[in-house]
Amino acid sequence: MSREILILRHAKSAWDTGAASDFDRPLAKRGRRDAPRVGRWLREQGLVPDHVVSSPAERAKQTVLAVCRELGFDAGLIHWDERIYGGWAGSLLEVLRETPREAQRVLIAGHNPGLEDLVKSLAGGAIDTPADGKLMPTAAVARLEIEAGWSELEPAVGRLLSLTRARALES
Repeated sequence: MSREILILRHAKSAWDTGAASDFDRPLAKRGRRDAPRVGRWLREQGLVPDHVVSSPAERAKQTVLAVCRELGFDAGLIHWDERIYGGWAGSLLEVLRETPREAQRVLIAGHNPGLEDLVKSLAGGAIDTPADGKLMPTAAVARLEIEAGWSELEPAVGRLLSLTRARALES
């Protein structure tokens, strides 16, 4: 049985806000524009997740809330997991292994470089790097098909179906 993972990097964050820490940095104006754009695109493509898990860092939180609002996904059902903040492929796989068995499509939202590491790991490293050198720029979503149960997730069990960037989407 095939499953899908939508890997979403948070939208553009603001650096000049006086936030107390990196964890507390909010979205920039561009990020507040791009996050709902990605959510609308996912909805139009019929890519509504059954399960959503996100970093609780402010910029990731604002991104996933905007995306879920566009998807009609109940914000009260979002799972906030601190392991995603600063996590690499190994810890992100642990988070994904806890996905409910009945879920067919999961959205995980977080940060680089961990998300790029996760995409490469799940796809077995067979991914061409875009010309700009950025696999997962802000507000990008990678869609992977997975041929394993959630609890059996391991490197190289997936196939990259698409990589979509917010700036490539129509307003």
